[in-house]
Amino acid sequence: MCGIAGIFHLETAKPVDPSRVRAMLDAMPYRGPDGSGVWTAPGVGLGHLRLSIIDLAAGAQPMLTEDESLAVVFNGEIYNFAEVRAELEDKGHVFRTHSDTEVILHGYRQWGEACVERFHGMFAFALFDARAQSLWMARDRLGVKPLHYALLSDGSLIFGSELKSLLAHPLLRRAPDISAVEDYMAYGYIPDDACLVAGVKKLGAGETLRLVRGRPVSNPQRYWDVSFADRTKSKPAELEEELVALMRQAVRSRMVADVPLGAFLSGGVDSSSVVALMAEASKQAVKTCTIGFDVASLDETAYADRIARRFATDHRSRIVSPDDYSLIDTLAFHFDEPFADASALPTYRVCELAREQVTVALSGDGADEAFAGYRRHRFQMQGERVRALLPARLRQSVFGTLGRYYPKADWAPRPLRAKSTLLELAGEGGEAYAASVGVTPYDLRRRLFTQDVKTALGAYRAEDRYIAAMANAPARDALDRAQYADIRIWLPGDILTKTDRMSMAVSLEAREPLLDHRIVEFAARLPVSQRIRGNSGKYLMKKAMEPYLPQDILYRPKMGFVTPISDWFRGPLAGEATAVAGGSALAKTGWFDTKLLGKVAADHRSGLADHGRLLWQLVMLDKALGRLFGL
Repeated sequence: MCGIAGIFHLETAKPVDPSRVRAMLDAMPYRGPDGSGVWTAPGVGLGHLRLSIIDLAAGAQPMLTEDESLAVVFNGEIYNFAEVRAELEDKGHVFRTHSDTEVILHGYRQWGEACVERFHGMFAFALFDARAQSLWMARDRLGVKPLHYALLSDGSLIFGSELKSLLAHPLLRRAPDISAVEDYMAYGYIPDDACLVAGVKKLGAGETLRLVRGRPVSNPQRYWDVSFADRTKSKPAELEEELVALMRQAVRSRMVADVPLGAFLSGGVDSSSVVALMAEASKQAVKTCTIGFDVASLDETAYADRIARRFATDHRSRIVSPDDYSLIDTLAFHFDEPFADASALPTYRVCELAREQVTVALSGDGADEAFAGYRRHRFQMQGERVRALLPARLRQSVFGTLGRYYPKADWAPRPLRAKSTLLELAGEGGEAYAASVGVTPYDLRRRLFTQDVKTALGAYRAEDRYIAAMANAPARDALDRAQYADIRIWLPGDILTKTDRMSMAVSLEAREPLLDHRIVEFAARLPVSQRIRGNSGKYLMKKAMEPYLPQDILYRPKMGFVTPISDWFRGPLAGEATAVAGGSALAKTGWFDTKLLGKVAADHRSGLADHGRLLWQLVMLDKALGRLFGL
């Protein structure tokens, strides 16, 4: 696990100042505390920060072929590198190290850009080909590892693992992209096809980008996508057996490391499954850790303790207060762009705890997206069944009318918010699901934005991204389309961004075995009944893990990390809430109706309304604006 950065001149092979590459690395030192390197040649400069995991002695980067015609910087892990290496050695390639980095160089020389299709893992890398005078960048299939890039006025392209590495270059123009503000207010994060800094792009999950000196900049090419278009014909028992085999393979391949390794353990289905398979494969006790809360309704340590005892893990837990708002500035620094998923706070704490003993930790991320584990997946499937019973005009007339006049109840659990449900049933499926994954509804955003912002946005609307993804999905039904959109948008934009930034903040490598692309492809072929049955999501996965895990672990209600942000803005953060309406970076932009912002804060403090999530969004946006643009 590392950080990478670099500069590539697109027109002429002008010299690259190594100090500029070094400055880009110095902006994110926590991504590679074990070493760093900068290499330059005419027209190119590559930089690397190293968190040593495999081949501690000889895996330094940038890494070059013996004839120095190829050079690469690489962030991540290629889990099947030993198999790929053996295949390459059979073809005559001679290796000088035991690192997975060198497999990229020889794989590219043997298969060209098709080599990326052979790599199983999480990665973002940039490879310079001196003979072709080209720079080739690639990102893993699911988007576990990030890669940002931008074109500069001097004719160069810069790239880096984090936005702050690009911001360290003096020629990057810092101007906000207002459409990204609309995205953020809708989702609570900025998706991978957008960036708050205008002109900065993120290479998408499963994409490559080839730049050839002297040629126009091409568009990224997608080398992988998940398809829900086919259905397996295997019997349930066969599917259970196949899934366990895939999970076992994914877990074992992610246990390869030359440094201490462990796992996050919440006591939920996903992390417990990973720990069970780790214990099966390990000769020593697996090191596990969990974060508990001093509020009983939020605390899962008892479940984690049960799993730890069952598999005799070397387990540690730490109780923290949900009132962990002191981390706000730490979050703002590490995310760069505004990020309003408040579960980032406990994620940081569990990574911090893990790093005290290990350098690598396996997580349970990805199972909810792959196997339909979210409540919204069930609601969408049920809603589509209702929508299919009535013509659109009748639905709009009946449900739309009821929804408009039904009182708002944002304070209630989602299943009890009848107004939202009625309005979603009145609309189309894509529109309804886009609303369900959103944070701040479209109508409220329009009221919050000033007229200048609404004019600048024109017809642009963040929800259309989800609607388009679902409409164009290689899918058969409503559940397929919802999951496909989540895998393309929500997973890399929210879940994986959170895990990457919070683990890297403490120099910890997090690995996600349940996001092995073969597991995701397997899950996409499952019949709906093997994903959702009754009120249970991840049905097949739970059935497959019954020989390993107790029933009450497998089938207990999902909890997840929760933070009491509404209480914070009536207590210790009341001043932050008030500041967003005046005197803050946010207020200086002229993007928001400051009177309405003031009313939002006042109504929340008085208990007249619950605007906790909205205020959290606004505060995180305010802090990002201050950091990115000096407002």
